[in-house]
Amino acid sequence: MQWESVIGLEVHTQLKTKSKLFSGSPTEYGAMPNTQASIIDLGMPGVLPVLNQKVVEMAIQFGLAVSAKINNRSIFARKNYFYPDLPKGYQISQHDIPIVGTGYLEIENNGAIKKIGITRAHLEEDAGKSIHDLYDNCSAIDLNRAGTPLLEIVSEPDMRSSQEAIIYLKKLHRIVTYLDICDGNLQEGSFRVDANVSIRPVGDTELGTRTELKNINSFKFIEQAIKYEIQRQIKILESNGKVIQETRLYDPVKNETKAMRSKEEAHDYRYFPDPDLLPLEIDKKLLQKCQKNMPELPHDKLERFIKEYKLSKYDASVLTTEKTLADYFENVSNLTSAKSKTVANWIITEFLSYLNKDSVDVTNAPIKAEMLAKLINKIEDKTINGKIAKTVFEKMWNSGKEADAIIKEENLIQLNDDKKLLEIINNILVEHNDKVQDYKNGKIKLFSFFVGQVMKESKGKANPSQVNKLLQGILENS
Repeated sequence: MQWESVIGLEVHTQLKTKSKLFSGSPTEYGAMPNTQASIIDLGMPGVLPVLNQKVVEMAIQFGLAVSAKINNRSIFARKNYFYPDLPKGYQISQHDIPIVGTGYLEIENNGAIKKIGITRAHLEEDAGKSIHDLYDNCSAIDLNRAGTPLLEIVSEPDMRSSQEAIIYLKKLHRIVTYLDICDGNLQEGSFRVDANVSIRPVGDTELGTRTELKNINSFKFIEQAIKYEIQRQIKILESNGKVIQETRLYDPVKNETKAMRSKEEAHDYRYFPDPDLLPLEIDKKLLQKCQKNMPELPHDKLERFIKEYKLSKYDASVLTTEKTLADYFENVSNLTSAKSKTVANWIITEFLSYLNKDSVDVTNAPIKAEMLAKLINKIEDKTINGKIAKTVFEKMWNSGKEADAIIKEENLIQLNDDKKLLEIINNILVEHNDKVQDYKNGKIKLFSFFVGQVMKESKGKANPSQVNKLLQGILENS
């Protein structure tokens, strides 16, 4: 039997605010445990929540970015459950009427465009954190995260493979980081993904029993977890077993999912409107303000890069993967006379490879945009050639020094003097007179050999275009 996988994703996006959803407590990551929880976050008797206005604006901007319906009126509800890291015994969330209604994202997979529906995006406060490996016989509770604002983005079950799921997630990640409503850090839990996975026979329209893969913190692990879960469910059904609706955790070391608990239904949480919070009203003035403050989104930036900088779709796609990278490209381009394609090549081939090798992000790279622009300008004004520039780039990366300083210290200035170049070329041709005769007899591929020998003799400093021109003139007239 042929099986079809059905995948829906829930993404908990931590909103990039200085204070929490209903209190003035800070949201800084990495603070000492239990130093960022106020009496509101701790659920002390008599305290009242006050809604953070910035959170509402961020949610609206996300809705606009995914062509979603913005509900003029939304309600906060209490989601009731007991867990040690939930001080109040309930979580303030949205249930019946979320702030963001139905929308969609278009993804491209192997050249095909597919629309992935977004069911809703609702605001809710985060819980605290249970720490199980700090003490031998008990768990610790850190309530710093309690009350941190989240935007939970729920997709329709429209994805049919782990590959589609990752493409969707990466596009969603780009949108929230371009909007600057989330830093998108998966490792720190700013972008947490739950995947609902089920399978059914190809052609069936009825959904199968789903399992939920919880809190996976990397795109690689999400893809692996979904693939594993699909195959696990297929094996169960093909063995006449029954898939159990449950929450499962992914173990990246063993590459397997493990049962965590039975999956709760919405009625298990006993949702009801929070009596301490009035319904949220979105008026035209606020909506217009959010529309006016919308930044350039990834797709729009990609199209602009293609049109304005005359880049290929591939180059533009790579450069707009992250907003920080796109900004880096534009900053370099504005500071150099080189063609945009030249700048793009340096960033895609050299800059990105060093970022990946050292596992650093654009903002922490040792070579800032101004430094790379100066290096490229040194190639443009023929101070150094492209090969030497790569050596200079490496030294800049490792030392943090400017290109000028390294070129001077290492005596790497390009050799452009015709007289000195001719001297080197003539010595090479005399030394390899037999190959000169072979070249004259038709072995024209030896030309690159002579160029290589000149570059070697000049320790890479000879101007390649001048070497080619001078060498060609000598060989043709000798």
